[in-house]
Amino acid sequence: MRRDAHGRGMRRPLLAVALPGHRTRSERFDEIVADASERLATRWSSQWGSLEFGVEDVPPSDPAPWEQGVPLGRVLPGEYGAPTRVVLYRRPVVQRAGEEELPGLVRDILAEQVGHLLSIRPDEIDPDYGAAE
Repeated sequence: MRRDAHGRGMRRPLLAVALPGHRTRSERFDEIVADASERLATRWSSQWGSLEFGVEDVPPSDPAPWEQGVPLGRVLPGEYGAPTRVVLYRRPVVQRAGEEELPGLVRDILAEQVGHLLSIRPDEIDPDYGAAE
């Protein structure tokens, strides 16, 4: 903790914990992913079985052979009783979208990944797929 000139430290936080500005960018991104995944879960959770959604900062350095460029998300099959995971990579996604476009891009990436998992087109997974925010 940094202290002021008198050695007392900060007297109070700059923003109250309840205010939206108190959350970090990664916390806001996690919230967007949670909202989008809950939206899909209401319609598709009975068909996808054991599935988890997650966020990682960056993709691994060894891309899959079929991936061109930097992936924005990936389906990781479950093994040995572990659930299948849909992972979004925060930094590449945030670099491709502004603040207003981010929820739409996250929604589209999740629709593509769940569509891949269920062998269904993304626009069938989410009717708003590809729609501008």
